[in-house]
Amino acid sequence: MASTSTSSSSSALSTLVVDGKAPRQPQPQKSLTALLTSLPPPPALHSPPLSSASAYCRKIARNVAAMATGEVPAEVAAAELPEILKSAKEAWDKVEDKYAVSSLAVAGAVAVWASSGMISAIDRLPLIPGILELVGIGYTGWFAYKNLVFKPDREALFWKIKDIYSEVTGSS
Repeated sequence: MASTSTSSSSSALSTLVVDGKAPRQPQPQKSLTALLTSLPPPPALHSPPLSSASAYCRKIARNVAAMATGEVPAEVAAAELPEILKSAKEAWDKVEDKYAVSSLAVAGAVAVWASSGMISAIDRLPLIPGILELVGIGYTGWFAYKNLVFKPDREALFWKIKDIYSEVTGSS
């Protein structure tokens, strides 16, 4: 730590330099009003033009009036649900035990979340991902040799898949 001291004839001036830095000079205190007047003005809030605001209010009033009379506005009638949502709604309406189905859906989501965490934890281990990759490549080769290389084996696999599909879907 280097310290130097310079003194004048009156010894009133002394400067202390620490680590090559001069000491900070104290800032003069400003009053609160001087501080507030030095701030820039607040940004103006964006307000929509009066014509678009009144058009929006008229649209809301028209929808409320249409709903009160029981009419369906043209905008709502034109926006029909996609086919997949209709089929999902019909399937949900057919379900008798909605509580059990909802519980299974939540349990499935939790299971996916937990397995994702477990897989990411295993993936962070040093040797395990490489070993598991080799196991996967080996099993894929074995499966291809056993079921896909020869024609009778391919046909047997095809019929097995077809039987399982018909068993799951309930079709013949």
